[in-house]
Amino acid sequence: MSGTTIGTERRRHWPSLAARAERLARELVADAAPLRLAVQRTANGATLVDAGIAVSGSLEAGRRIAELCMGGVGWVAFATETRFPGVPFRIEARSADPVLACLTSQYAGWSLAHGEGERAWRAMASGPGRARAAKEALFTELDFRDLEAESAWFVLETDRAPPDALIEKVAADCALPPSALGFVLTPTTSLAGTVQIVARVLEVALHKAHALGFPLERIVDGLGSAPLPPPAPDFLAAMGRTNDAVLFGGEVQLFVSGPEEEAARLAEALPSSASRDYGRPFAELFAAAGHDFYKIDPMLFSPARVTVTALATGRSFTAGRLAPDLLARSFGLRAEV
Repeated sequence: MSGTTIGTERRRHWPSLAARAERLARELVADAAPLRLAVQRTANGATLVDAGIAVSGSLEAGRRIAELCMGGVGWVAFATETRFPGVPFRIEARSADPVLACLTSQYAGWSLAHGEGERAWRAMASGPGRARAAKEALFTELDFRDLEAESAWFVLETDRAPPDALIEKVAADCALPPSALGFVLTPTTSLAGTVQIVARVLEVALHKAHALGFPLERIVDGLGSAPLPPPAPDFLAAMGRTNDAVLFGGEVQLFVSGPEEEAARLAEALPSSASRDYGRPFAELFAAAGHDFYKIDPMLFSPARVTVTALATGRSFTAGRLAPDLLARSFGLRAEV
């Protein structure tokens, strides 16, 4: 369709993210006890799932939350890691429609805020509820809004529950009562938070491809993996490790249509090493930038190594590099390279 990056025919076959996510959310709530989660209702009836604030949460909870975050059209698994000494496992993410799973659902693209000063509450919302509210420019570009289901679920990287007034506003934006909303709370320092953040390895490749202007309708399939970092009790250290897992250890393969020379150019531009800010663990880079994200090159946030396969010719193009030394520095491990 003119003016959008996804054709009408492809969008017509997109399932309701909210409907698929609702099933995953019900299963997550039903299994709260063995997953070490806590579930409660707010005063206005919304469901809160605590995955690491007052409870410990778990790795398996993080895996299932990541699949919920992908709207039920992406799959996340643990696998043995052999590329990085001292890191025995990795997280794998894949989707048969990465644009739908990663950009319209998993991407943390909706900024939520309430209050001012030290008591202000802020978080970036991800999850299938974003496609219900459709408040971001991306949904206008894609000409997509998911109104089929009567619920909306969000994943928040936060260590505090959202205020009731914020929940009321989100409900109004979704044209739903607060009782139809669910929020999964995943602190960066938690086990579940660590997993669901690193499971975005494929998503960051999609986001950067979009930022580079590559036509989204030509991204047909994709999968990625990144090493599972040890969680850190300090927020900045935890944020650094989850970012570095992708920047220095993430690997993605995208399958694209169109001319192979454009696939080759995409492969060259996608890896984190193509950024001017590449070369230091993220916590160190963030400190040097005065804790200001806007001073960091946005093109840094991408996997370490990328392969782009041109479906028209069957040729693959690989660029970037894994950096076990930088990963070991970030994870607090002894580098063996």
